[in-house]
Amino acid sequence: MRQLLLALFGRIRRGAPHVPSSGLPLMGLALMVLGCASPSLIPGTQAGAIRDRDRALASHRDAIHAVISQSGDAGALAFFDASDGRLIVLPGDSPADAWSRHATSPESVAGRVAVPSVLTFVHRTDVPKAPETVTRSVLQQHQTVAILTTELRDARRRIEERLDLVQRELAEATAATQREAAARADMQIALTALSDELTSVRKFMLQTAQLGWLNHELTLENASGLGKVATASQELSASSERLEETMRQLSKNLAGQLRELSNRLDTIQGKVSSLK
Repeated sequence: MRQLLLALFGRIRRGAPHVPSSGLPLMGLALMVLGCASPSLIPGTQAGAIRDRDRALASHRDAIHAVISQSGDAGALAFFDASDGRLIVLPGDSPADAWSRHATSPESVAGRVAVPSVLTFVHRTDVPKAPETVTRSVLQQHQTVAILTTELRDARRRIEERLDLVQRELAEATAATQREAAARADMQIALTALSDELTSVRKFMLQTAQLGWLNHELTLENASGLGKVATASQELSASSERLEETMRQLSKNLAGQLRELSNRLDTIQGKVSSLK
């Protein structure tokens, strides 16, 4: 097998034009077999420390499984305190879950528990799995990722709440703008109606002025005619009386029109005051 590997590596090193696809799985299998057949890469002292740790934990298997049974979880992290050597069992459904519970417990305060660099997760007795070896750094990294995920989730929730608030404020501002636009439209309608009324008043005043000018002209003509016919006959005198009667009627009509004009002016002034 070693010769086969050397031949394959030598062929690759020489720059062979191609390696058969079937050679790659063969190379992997050869590496696996060679690794299994080769001496362990773990130094003797390290291997002895691992065996001692496993033996020490195995001697406390009953206590570890008792804690797991009482917790009802899928397993627990088991290790010896690095400072005083006491057994620590952290129940959880997974290594990350057990570590997370430990990190949020009062026991995680610095100085209370000295966690070693390597821990063992022991499964419940009804779970057909061998104990898993996990490192403290991996668990700490997983805990950091979980904390960051929670913070990101909280930040997203706050952003969504702020967005909802901004949308509500925008809707309220839009409604206020629409109400203001409707009020302006009503004001414009009122001003247009007032302008029309003022136009009607101006026309009425013009007609009244024209009537007064005509009355003045008639008065002058009548005065001139009366001077010329002062010595006329009774017939002219009767005509003069009829003319005076006409003048009185015109004067009455003019007084009525002036009163009507005064009343309309008072009404318009009242509307302008209410608009202000």
